[in-house]
Amino acid sequence: MSAALDCDLLIHEYLTWLRSEISVVAVKGGVCEITTPFVDRHNDHLQLYLTQDNGNYALTDDGYTLSNLAMSGVDLTSPKRQQILKTMLQGFGVSVVEGALRIEAQRANLPRRKHNLIQAMLAVNDMFVIAREQVLSLFREDVERFLRANDIRFTPLIKLAGRSGFDHTFDFVIPASSKAPERLLRAINTPSRDNISSYIFAWNDTREVRAEDTQAYAILNDEEHKPSSDVMQALRAYQIISVFWSRREQHLDALRR
Repeated sequence: MSAALDCDLLIHEYLTWLRSEISVVAVKGGVCEITTPFVDRHNDHLQLYLTQDNGNYALTDDGYTLSNLAMSGVDLTSPKRQQILKTMLQGFGVSVVEGALRIEAQRANLPRRKHNLIQAMLAVNDMFVIAREQVLSLFREDVERFLRANDIRFTPLIKLAGRSGFDHTFDFVIPASSKAPERLLRAINTPSRDNISSYIFAWNDTREVRAEDTQAYAILNDEEHKPSSDVMQALRAYQIISVFWSRREQHLDALRR
């Protein structure tokens, strides 16, 4: 079986799984409640709410993501964190409206917009769920500081279209040079099954339309959340290079090239 056919099968199985695991019910006021197979840190399934007005659609999380973090004691009020949140959400086309994550859609792009909102909810939760006493800055910010301090050239928050038509956001892209291929990086604060599965899909969907030698990196915050053996095996299976944050200096030469 060819590599291309393997990727076709992976995408097909992923989309089939999504369709089979998503449920939709009508609630008050003509609102559709969409329950997804993705779960948060409480193991609760992420839910979206869809409304329609004159042919236009709006999808929101009904304020769940940010209010849940606030109730857990995560401080999102500092200007720096507000700016990081705004920048990250812009990469998904999502905004904050009255405390809720919200995205507008037309009928033609509704599936893609729904996908973007789900990815934004997962990303925000992962980015801001940190131990307040132990971590003084956000993990993605730490990774960016590390890249800059070591003169590693990169472009932050790049959105790339995959073979399926979905857009995928990578935290950093290191362009190809005469010595090394293009490298796509994602900083993963909490290497959970959902976050890793999402990245694997993004990588396999994107690699088909990038240069043949493009590489993917997963930068894992092992100092706060030890990756399981299943997570490491999954990353290896899809040729994603794992970088333990505690051993990041070992990868400097490869990232600088």
